[in-house]
Amino acid sequence: MLDEAALSAAVVALRERDPEIVGVMLEAAGHPPLRRREPGFAGLAWIVVGQQVSVASANAIYGRLNAAFPQLEAHALVAASEETLRSCGLSSPKMKTLRAIAHALESKSLDLDALAAMRAEEAHAALCAVHGIGPWTADIFLLFCLGHPDAWPVGDIALQEAAKIVLGLRTRPDAKKLEKIGERWRPLRGVAARLLWAYYRVIKEGRAGMALA
Repeated sequence: MLDEAALSAAVVALRERDPEIVGVMLEAAGHPPLRRREPGFAGLAWIVVGQQVSVASANAIYGRLNAAFPQLEAHALVAASEETLRSCGLSSPKMKTLRAIAHALESKSLDLDALAAMRAEEAHAALCAVHGIGPWTADIFLLFCLGHPDAWPVGDIALQEAAKIVLGLRTRPDAKKLEKIGERWRPLRGVAARLLWAYYRVIKEGRAGMALA
């Protein structure tokens, strides 16, 4: 799902698989946004930088990182001093994660370009094998940087809440339960995730009607 045409076709295909639930989400929230981000190391670095900080702080840190490393390539991060990275505003854990990713790319133990063609579980495992990359980071990279159609971030709280509302569940499903719920949308769980996020946003803003009972 690298462009709007591909996303639109995937939404149509998902609605054919699950017309009732997908129809409810589309009626409430409309077509989900593509929200593409840069692929490769730069895109993964942006996700790492943005964790647990405000959008403004993430933008500032990423801007300084880009200024220090205009190409933002793995070999540059491997060679960079700790002082240079710290001056960009990176915390020690984020520096370690970015260096670990850079080393994995340089050693070719991680091939970001190959992940989009893998099954979601295989691509997820390949990313999580790198120190500092957790499940959420892996799935967000697969979804928004590579456009993987079946990435399914089960630990995302907003996704869990959206599933609870649209499916009429009594309690919010945990990651294990959301994994099972996602089977109804495989191999387009990434499309379902985009729809659920869009649906949850309008529900929170009070612009949608009653969810499916």
